[in-house]
Formats: sequence, structure tokens, C-alpha cells
Amino acid sequence: MNVTAYTTGLPSRGSPVRPWELDSHGVTLRAHPCHRYVNLPMCRGRGKTTIGSVVTVLPADLSRVVLHRFTAVRPGERGVTGYLDPFGNGSGTFSCARWESEEREIGFAATELVPSWAAVTPPGTWIEVALCGRTESGTLTKWYIMGRWASGEETIHRTSLPGQGDDDGDVAVDTFVAARPIVAYRLRLTLYGEGARVMSASVMASAVASQPGVTRSAPGAAAGMELAVPRRSQKTHAGHYPQWDGGGASWCSPAAVTMVLEFWDRGPDPAELSWVAPGDPCPAVDHAARRMYDHSYQGTGNWPFGVAYACVYGLTGVVTRLRSLAELERLVQAGIPVITSQSFRDHELPGSGYSTSGHIMVVIGFTGDGDVIANDPAAPDDESVRRVYPRAAFENVWLRGSSSGGIVYVVHPPEISLPPSDGNW
Repeated sequence: MNVTAYTTGLPSRGSPVRPWELDSHGVTLRAHPCHRYVNLPMCRGRGKTTIGSVVTVLPADLSRVVLHRFTAVRPGERGVTGYLDPFGNGSGTFSCARWESEEREIGFAATELVPSWAAVTPPGTWIEVALCGRTESGTLTKWYIMGRWASGEETIHRTSLPGQGDDDGDVAVDTFVAARPIVAYRLRLTLYGEGARVMSASVMASAVASQPGVTRSAPGAAAGMELAVPRRSQKTHAGHYPQWDGGGASWCSPAAVTMVLEFWDRGPDPAELSWVAPGDPCPAVDHAARRMYDHSYQGTGNWPFGVAYACVYGLTGVVTRLRSLAELERLVQAGIPVITSQSFRDHELPGSGYSTSGHIMVVIGFTGDGDVIANDPAAPDDESVRRVYPRAAFENVWLRGSSSGGIVYVVHPPEISLPPSDGNW
């Protein structure tokens, strides 16, 4: 296998966009602005990718979702490749090994695909994740690169890749958005350097319902149940390490992942946190921000990067979509806190006190009446992180198509079994 690894990226915010000149093949890729924040600088703004007319295939009440897991990741094809890191680590030559899945049928026409992975990347190694789809007409798409990832910073800068759009679709940070709905796909993992290993991978395929509002679900078996998840505020890190997503005011995903890691008694050891300035209220949040940062997106809200970070510390996990709070309640009832992604105006989620184009929080339980108990890292301090949000309002701002469409991170120890699902976890 003779692989040439092309890359592109963004310069720092506020600086002019400039092209990255790449390799002897004469390929030039131009960086371009992508997914800027609006409203409060909370965390992730989920920009929409438009390629022609994106087809809405499910104008119904519920989204269609399926999750496929891959556990037998044993690379076969091998070769050597050069890589130019556009963010400052220079160029290098790496041995590489590639694994490719068989084509997997989705079962419906999907408009979005999101991969996840759990991997080990010692210094000198990294991985690349790519997807190829089959459209409803039977044609194959090209391979879209869904991320170049390493747990550390010694070898490459982890990054998504903008600028891949064509007539079949585009990559919006971590999500393949189909212009022509996809009915099957293949997943490809390329491991660079000696010692990289992928323990598991998954792909969530979905067709998100287009309804502007969501019907409130009835409270389920987790009513009155609350998990003892530690509370971590992103706001107590405001101004910290602005080179990573502008500092702590935007670190909702790192704070949420840190809360769940601490719930499972996992996370970085003191030696890994020694670089954090003395007096920091929770050095693990700063560490998570640094190790989840996507250098092209220039943010810490890349969904699979958040899951991959948690998996470095012995958890397993996926990015998927849920269809209702009733599904989320089944996970909480099994003792598993769930990280959710949503966007809203302040009046749409009573008690929030802010507006956001993309925010991450942790659902830790439900009141006796079925309202949502969430650890919301947007709180000004750790003591006020626990919030109770009205069930109907939360379900609406989380599930509707103009928000994340029900995106969650489900991360847990491998020995903790998930409850039965309808194919989406």
C-alpha cells in the first residue's frame, strides 16, 4: 500500500485564510472558515452544510437511527506514507496499516453518519478514520476523511478536515452530511506508526425527523432517580489556556466528559496534570480541553474526539442519537449518565439563563414528575451546576431537527452492560 496523506486546516482565528501547499503530487487544498460560534461562546455551534438540496427523507415524528459496532479491527494492508502536519509538527514518514469493513446496509436512506472509536496511540502514532457510502442509486461516493486523531500531541495535531464537499455530500466537523441519501457504507481505519491500536469503532447512521417541535414523552422508569455525578463548571475556567477554544468559557464538552470520567472513577493521573497552573479549580477539565481540541475546527466540541478521549481512560463509548427521553431514561435507570448536545434560546429552556447555538451537558436523573436533572457546565460555579429542566422543554431543544436531533455520548466501563435498545446503541 502506498498511501499519501493529504491534510488541510485553519489558521488561528482572526488571521487570514491561506492555502496549504501539499506534496509532490501538486495537490493544493485551501483552508476555509467553518462552524463559527454565535450567541454566547458556550461551546459548539453546529453549522449546517448545504450541497445543492439536502434531501429530507423522514418528515415523521421520529428519527431513523441505527448504530453498527466493529470490534474485530485487525489491519492487514500495509505500507509507508509521508504526512505534512499543517499545524506545526512538520513532516514525517510513517509505516501504516489499514483495515476496511465490509459494506454495511443501513436499512433506510440516511442523511448523516457519525463514527466513533476507542484507540491507543502511543507517541509516534496516530489514526485516520474515513467513510465511503453507497447512494440510493447504487453509486459509490469517494472516501471522506472523518478525522485524524491521536490522544497526545507529540506526533500530530488532531484535526477534522473541512473542504471535502462534492455532489454526494460533505463533512461538517465530525458528521458526514449526505446530499444524496446513503443506504450502505464502509468504514476505513488507517493506523500510522508502530504500536497504534483500535479496540473498537462504530458508525451511527440517521435520518433526522424534520419536525420543528417535539411531542413530550411520558415519564418512565427512571422517574425519581438521580446518579451521583460530580459537578464541574466550565465557567470557573474562563480565561484559562485560550489557545484551546478561547479558554474555559467554551469548554462545555471537556467539562461534561470530565464529570462522567470522575463518576466512573477514571481520568488522568496527577503526573498528566502537572502542566496545569497551580490553583486551578479542576485541572482535569483543562487537560480534557487540551486533549479534545480539534485544530481545524478550532474547538473542543468535536463529538467523536470527546468519546475517544474518555476511552483513553478505560471506558468504551459511542456517539449516537436517541429518539426520546424515554430511551435516555433506560440508560439512566441502568446507572449510566448520558452526555447530550442541544441548542436553544434562553426562553426555550426555562431555568437555563442563556442562549446557545450548541451546548453539552450531562443528564444524571429525573424528578418524580419526570423533569430532567442535568449537570449543566454553563453554571457559574460547581455548586450551581445541578439544574432541573422541564421535561417538555428539554426534550424539544434536544431532539428537534434544528438542534442536534438527539445526539448523545454514551460512555461507560466495558464491564457495565447497556440495557436493550432499538438498534441505536
